[in-house]
Amino acid sequence: MLLQVPQVLNPEELARLRARLGAASWVDGNATSGYQSAQAKKNEQLAEDSAEARELGETVLAALSRSQLFFSAALPKQVFPPLFNRYGAGMTFGNHVDAAIRTHAANRVRMRTDLSATLFLSPPEDYDGGELLVEDNYGTHSVKLAAGSMVLYPASSVHRVTPVTRGARVASFFWIQSMVRDDAQRTLLFDLDMNIIRLTKDHPRDPNLVSLVGVYHNLLRMWAEP
Repeated sequence: MLLQVPQVLNPEELARLRARLGAASWVDGNATSGYQSAQAKKNEQLAEDSAEARELGETVLAALSRSQLFFSAALPKQVFPPLFNRYGAGMTFGNHVDAAIRTHAANRVRMRTDLSATLFLSPPEDYDGGELLVEDNYGTHSVKLAAGSMVLYPASSVHRVTPVTRGARVASFFWIQSMVRDDAQRTLLFDLDMNIIRLTKDHPRDPNLVSLVGVYHNLLRMWAEP
């Protein structure tokens, strides 16, 4: 499942992140790359153990905790501490697949990566290129979202970032270990949850809602690894 989550950050949070990142010191993005990714990656990154990364990561995590759409889609068990990258002119990230296990030594986090997330921090008009391209069974999907919005996609997907030809693309990126490991099962639960929400809004007294909610929770009970 590939899903756009709009307006994860409110305007005040976005402005604060952009101001801090605008004054930050960037390091080689391969600081957190494995062998495969290092061959394809040319970008800059905020040092993951820096005070800025920790502070801004907490802002992102707090914003995620408010997003019902994110929770319904990801069913998060654990979220990797958010990282931040920058693509200036000529920078790119070729085809790659994210590592199955990520370790964040400073936070003592080790987790399975079920979902990848990119939270866009630069307005799309501020840069040319820099599209996130995600491949799945239905083809290649191009993603370039408004600042403050996020895309979720399976970490097992082949994906890349096209070369930036003007301006700079700044984003936060991180991974999620879901309570439901299987993408097809997560997608089914998400679709069911979205339909329950719509039915509750349009027909709040429909007696069938109790049965549908029961089906959702019984499937979650069957598949979840809490």
